[in-house]
Amino acid sequence: MIGGNIINILTAVKKNIYHVAIYIRLSKEDEDKKGMIKDSNSVQNQKSFLENYIKELGYELVDIYIDDGFTGTNFERPAFKRMIQDIEKGRINMVITKDLSRLGRDYIETGEYVEKYFPSKNVRYVSVLDNIDTFFSTSNNDIAPFKAVINDMYSRDNSKKIRTALRTLQEDGKWVGGCAPLGYMQDPENKNHLVINEAEAPIIRRIFAMAKSGLTYYQIKEILTQEKVPTASILRKKHSNTPMANDGVWCSKTVKTILQNQLYVGDLVQNRRSRISYKIRKMVKNDESEWVIVKNTHEPLVDRKTFEEVQKILSNCKVRSKKDIYRLFDGMLYCYECKRKISICKPRKSDNRTYICCNTYRMYSKLNLCTSHNFNYDVLEDAVLKKIKSIFQTYLDQDKIKNRVKSVCDKELSKNEYKMKFESLNNQVLLKEEQLDKMYLDKLDSKITEEMFNRIKLKLEIEINKIKNEMQEINELMENKEDSENMNLECMNLVKEFLNVENPNRTLILKLIQKIEITKNKEVNIYFNFKKLNFLLEENNH
Repeated sequence: MIGGNIINILTAVKKNIYHVAIYIRLSKEDEDKKGMIKDSNSVQNQKSFLENYIKELGYELVDIYIDDGFTGTNFERPAFKRMIQDIEKGRINMVITKDLSRLGRDYIETGEYVEKYFPSKNVRYVSVLDNIDTFFSTSNNDIAPFKAVINDMYSRDNSKKIRTALRTLQEDGKWVGGCAPLGYMQDPENKNHLVINEAEAPIIRRIFAMAKSGLTYYQIKEILTQEKVPTASILRKKHSNTPMANDGVWCSKTVKTILQNQLYVGDLVQNRRSRISYKIRKMVKNDESEWVIVKNTHEPLVDRKTFEEVQKILSNCKVRSKKDIYRLFDGMLYCYECKRKISICKPRKSDNRTYICCNTYRMYSKLNLCTSHNFNYDVLEDAVLKKIKSIFQTYLDQDKIKNRVKSVCDKELSKNEYKMKFESLNNQVLLKEEQLDKMYLDKLDSKITEEMFNRIKLKLEIEINKIKNEMQEINELMENKEDSENMNLECMNLVKEFLNVENPNRTLILKLIQKIEITKNKEVNIYFNFKKLNFLLEENNH
């Protein structure tokens, strides 16, 4: 017989009719070191154990709710949500789990359900192994919040161990991702190593070759689609979230992702994304400083020189619709007032002249959100090229450029200083989170009231969010910081190349210029890809 006091329980509740829900949860955190599910926590074991418990008590079983493969650190689980809906409908007035951790491992949310939600709905909750039963007022019920804290700490510790293990593998140059990128596959003899997929590799090599020749994302994807080159979803017989990919249609974003993937030069770039926390499953992009990059871990599909050239060429090639003719500054023109792109229109039939127009004005001219910025494109192109040439000729002296660049860089924090400041802020977040945990325990010990806890909790959460926003700003500053000394030689070579050609091609322009802004008064602001050139341009304007 389960439990030693079944007769007393039956006597105490004989006047009540209970409609019972069995709730079962199992996740990866319940696996042992060998990866085998522990028998004590298996779905079948939980089901048999609880069915026998209900049978002995003689209660009516309404339904069994099973979340297999879902973490206990949050309550975003389909079966749990379905159970809550049935509680709201009045179908259930008793919930039974094998132990408290099956209900959840987040101590605050678990406490909310056990102490507030279930009582408010007149729902009796029973955790069999913990001897928790909200029908009775016992010492076991009193320590339930503390058990919830212990379960939460277990999840936190488990999460740290998993992250540390994955990080170690990543730093050792081991592949720990899921599906290998197009062109590669997992080594049959070593799942943590990538080898070339000979059936897919020619596609990757051709995409890089087309990009190197100057073709845009759109043009490349059009060629692949027209020639019926199979997409990844077709090659691997896997359904894609992009419907057209299943029909053999390539998209510009896929081409862009391939061309920007450093993995194709033989390097592993991992830890690009991570979960917000062990309680939140949502994935977020990590700052580039957190990426784990290990070079030469597998055979490359593209040589480094080609890869670097492609990055420069395509740095300003956006995913865009098809155009018959690409002008020199196509895709690089922006409106100074509304910050949206400025389109280069087709030549007018009346005089065969080409003009530019602000996209905001073109789409919403009746709303007067912006002006047309109507400008003869050929005049603009000629004026910009002359301005660039004048600047480059004036400041061609390499020593002068180095000195000026140094004066700019000296005003900025060093990378180490940024890193130290980031770590300091991160420590502040950890400290405040620990304070929040301590306050919750104080509430459980009745050292502080719930009202006081909620007030302090809100204050700490505001402070934590403020610090995290500051950390994000530092990350952005670190991303934008350039290593001027390493970039100086490349910059000078491009300057010299520009001055040595009579008609610069689009590839060279894309390497030099980030964007060009046009004001409503037809003034032109040029933004280069190199900080040093922008600094020289500012001096020239003054």
